[in-house]
Amino acid sequence: MSENNILKAENLTKRFKLSSRNTSNRLLTALDNVSIQLSTGETLGIAGESGCGKSTMAKILAGLLVPDSGSVFYNNTRLEDLDDKDKTHFRRKTQMIFQDPFSSLNPRMRIGDSISEPFAIAGMPKAVQQEELARIMTAVGLHVEVSSRFPDEFSGGQRQRIGIARALAAYPEILIADEPVSSLDISIQAQIINILLQLKLEFALSMMIVSHNLLVLRHICDRIIIMYLGTVVESGPASEVFINSRHPYTEALINAIPGLLASNLKTELLHDDLPSATSIPSGCRFHPRCRHAIERCRHEAPILVEDLNGHAVACHLVS
Repeated sequence: MSENNILKAENLTKRFKLSSRNTSNRLLTALDNVSIQLSTGETLGIAGESGCGKSTMAKILAGLLVPDSGSVFYNNTRLEDLDDKDKTHFRRKTQMIFQDPFSSLNPRMRIGDSISEPFAIAGMPKAVQQEELARIMTAVGLHVEVSSRFPDEFSGGQRQRIGIARALAAYPEILIADEPVSSLDISIQAQIINILLQLKLEFALSMMIVSHNLLVLRHICDRIIIMYLGTVVESGPASEVFINSRHPYTEALINAIPGLLASNLKTELLHDDLPSATSIPSGCRFHPRCRHAIERCRHEAPILVEDLNGHAVACHLVS
């Protein structure tokens, strides 16, 4: 394992039991033997359709979910091997930003108190708390004068800034953002993305961004991972994955971006819905939607193979 990996997932599998009137104990496969790495100082993007497992992966890496099998490593140590003190350190150093910031904020707590809560838990003197509150609010584009207001007095973009500020108040090393801009207007999305870029430098962060928006990931990420039905189908440097995509699924995601298809010679588009994660297709999971599929694709799952440039793809049609 590289010493440069601040966070690593190795062979993670996660399934959820589903129950209904007609069916009991059906298993939904969210992750199936997935391994990824986040290097120190890197911004890693995870992309794919809803239901591909990217949010489950983020929650496991943040310590919010426990995998059925496999391990998560923090600074080359398995999370399950950490003692209580080190586990507390990991939780403080690994913070998560959610798609809906309002759900993660106490509606009865003034936002200044909400952001400052980690300071108080750490025993920081009141005067220092106020200084740090002003510094962090300024860093995310909020005026300290609004610290006495409640969450419902802010817009969606402002609430996301509050959520980011609260995560920063724990002085994290790792920031994991799950669809941080998907519910925001286009103009506000750009502001939040630029804030994350600035904060990465100012606070020396390693970041993981989960999003279905490949344009966002191309702009902010060093490396991108493409997930499909609980597995990784392609990964590599952001510009390489975007410009020289090799997996048919990645090509389809890129060509579905509004405004790009007219100038792109590739015309592959996704015509069918994502299959149910309770009934995974045999062989290559993408073959029922792939117009290039051959007989081998229907029976044999491809292996993720990486080239010398760090560009990896799992496809029988790529040599």
